[in-house]
Amino acid sequence: MANVGKVIIVEGRSDKIQIEKIIDEDVEIICTNGTLGVERLEELLIEHDLDNKDVYILVDEDNAGHKLRKQLSMELPHAEHIHIDKTFREVAATPQSELAIALIGSSLSVNPIFLV
Repeated sequence: MANVGKVIIVEGRSDKIQIEKIIDEDVEIICTNGTLGVERLEELLIEHDLDNKDVYILVDEDNAGHKLRKQLSMELPHAEHIHIDKTFREVAATPQSELAIALIGSSLSVNPIFLV
């Protein structure tokens, strides 16, 4: 994978697929597949050089998502948090136009067709 400067951390594969459709710049999207063990988190930090990249955290608005956000915040204090509306609960269930607005709010480029 090319050494891109921006990384979005999501929970699951369906979240990643949603974001990939909308995003319009070279961004690496990492799936955690839920909460992380200490060793797996360390692997991600090293493997993806997260301390030296712009990191965005976009997780579900549920208990598991809040737990993961808190865990990632401690390891990646420089990360920017992207939040979805609590009414949608899950990133994958959030309408693409809403996701596009949330991503733009964090200065990420999105395909303009999703801004309708």
